Amino acid sequence: MRKVFRIAWAEWVRPLVLPLVVVTAAKSALADYEYVPTGSMKPTILEGDVVFVNKLAYDLKVPFTKLRLARWKDPSAGDIVVCFEPGDGTRLVKRVVGLPGDTVELRNDCLFVNGIPMRYEPLPEAKVHDMNPAERAKAVFALEDLPSHGHSVMALPAIPALRSFGPTQVPAGNYFVMGDNRDNSKDSRYFGCVPRVEIVGQAKDVLFSGDLDHSLRPRFDRFFSQLQ
Repeated sequence: MRKVFRIAWAEWVRPLVLPLVVVTAAKSALADYEYVPTGSMKPTILEGDVVFVNKLAYDLKVPFTKLRLARWKDPSAGDIVVCFEPGDGTRLVKRVVGLPGDTVELRNDCLFVNGIPMRYEPLPEAKVHDMNPAERAKAVFALEDLPSHGHSVMALPAIPALRSFGPTQVPAGNYFVMGDNRDNSKDSRYFGCVPRVEIVGQAKDVLFSGDLDHSLRPRFDRFFSQLQ
């Protein structure tokens, strides 16, 4: 039996150890993917999307730690980031709407940053055609114009939600994040601002997508699509 174990180690296990360490280290520090099981970022990201996470978007960290080796930029308003929820450490995908020093306020689902209301325009039907028709009928969609970054948002008027919030000032070294599905998102309105060190990277693209309502039927039009 020992001989079998030695042979298995020498011929099967040991040759895989280094590649496995390299791959997991790269996933930790360079790039990764994120499966999205919830609808808090709809209509931008749907349940069943698998998104590409660029962990080099803002800095370089020591693999498996939060220790930063180098930093070249900070998140911008409108960026979709992967971060850890303060307190319980849940990994989330959210949009940055407030930078350090900004004052963020929500009035009836309309976002104000530093006292300036964001502009809202009608959202083209093509932006939501992958969503469930029954859900589309209950939702209100808009194109929200953060400074130099327009993106899709939605509201669900029929459900109870925190539609007015603040104003609150974002502390230094922190970011105010929200889901694009404004009436169905646990975000900085509930758990507070996210420290810079808890931001893992930037979600850039949808790699693959499967419709959870139809046995993971592929949504081919979402494959390799860029997130806005």
